[in-house]
Amino acid sequence: MKRKVVLLIVTGLFIFTSIAAYAAEKSYKVGCIYAITGKASWLGEPEMNTVKMIAEKINAAGGINGHKLELYIEDSQGQNTRAVNAAKKLIKKDKVCAIIGPSRSGTSLACVPIVSAAKVPMISCAAAESIITPVSERKWIFKTAQNDSDAVRRIYENMNERGIKKVGLITGTTGFGNAGRKQLKSMAGKYGLEIVADETYTPADTDMTAQLVNIRNAGAQAIVNWSIVPAQSIVPKNMAQLKMNIQLYQSHGFGNIKYVKAAGKAADGLIFPGGRLLAVDTVAEDNPQKKVLTAYKAEYEARFKEPSSTFGGHAYDAINIIVKALKMAGDNPAAIRDAIEKIRFVGISGSFKFSPTDHSGLDKSSFDMLTVKNGKFVVLK
Repeated sequence: MKRKVVLLIVTGLFIFTSIAAYAAEKSYKVGCIYAITGKASWLGEPEMNTVKMIAEKINAAGGINGHKLELYIEDSQGQNTRAVNAAKKLIKKDKVCAIIGPSRSGTSLACVPIVSAAKVPMISCAAAESIITPVSERKWIFKTAQNDSDAVRRIYENMNERGIKKVGLITGTTGFGNAGRKQLKSMAGKYGLEIVADETYTPADTDMTAQLVNIRNAGAQAIVNWSIVPAQSIVPKNMAQLKMNIQLYQSHGFGNIKYVKAAGKAADGLIFPGGRLLAVDTVAEDNPQKKVLTAYKAEYEARFKEPSSTFGGHAYDAINIIVKALKMAGDNPAAIRDAIEKIRFVGISGSFKFSPTDHSGLDKSSFDMLTVKNGKFVVLK
């Protein structure tokens, strides 16, 4: 009898130990879809670098709830089909509990039906407000980039301050460019502005002289260039060649110093709404973002030997939000989704306040108006 009792106890301890060991070995699997290569690599590469850096720190500190954070990173190359295939692989094969990315608005919108059908939460790193609206149709979708509509508001407010009335648009034909163009056109009337020219360019275009001549001939007092691809740096260079001395505004997609370097001296004086990371030295000490901005910038630049960018910041915010949700809910996708709607988080893009009716968590106060001076980003005065 005693032997049976001892045997039962030993067996029970073995089972308990095995379960505990399995639980300890089980990782939290999170997927990432970034444009690591291709024309949008200036977005995806810093995003990939950032999530790897954060995951390493988390795992070195013991993981999340005792579980290792395991990242499955896919390269979309900025293409919709690749992004969709990556999402399917992450969900069906890798069994991830959440997805961070994609980098671009178009690829994010392409993935919405996939993750929604699978009921896996996705935090996009792109800006188009249409990614998360209407919320009733985007239950599983969140994002960390500031809203394109809020960027338009900040640009148009600045135009009102300067007495500008006639505006020429030149926008990229990507998902980001198309979404921004819609916002620019729909909101112009509210600010007493007239769109006198509406030009576009593809990611492959290398000269926008013809479009800019059309804008000049239309009598525009300012130009808004809305894009995320390297071609956006060509617009200021073409304007300089044409001696167009009207004000150039860029979208928040200009938030990488590499774009400034590509444009050279032609970038000086342009204006755009940007996250505070780009001009962190000018952020007030009592600003709640100051500490996190300073720490991220220092860590990223020391690690990767290149300037930090707002795009890496979007990934920083996304992975930290997912980590908070995992701590609250474990790796159950539905519980993660519900947890995100309750999260309050001071990040790189702003101070997030998610809710069941707001899957962005940011407003126009997350932007400062910036300009370029001597090849550097500075706060516009």
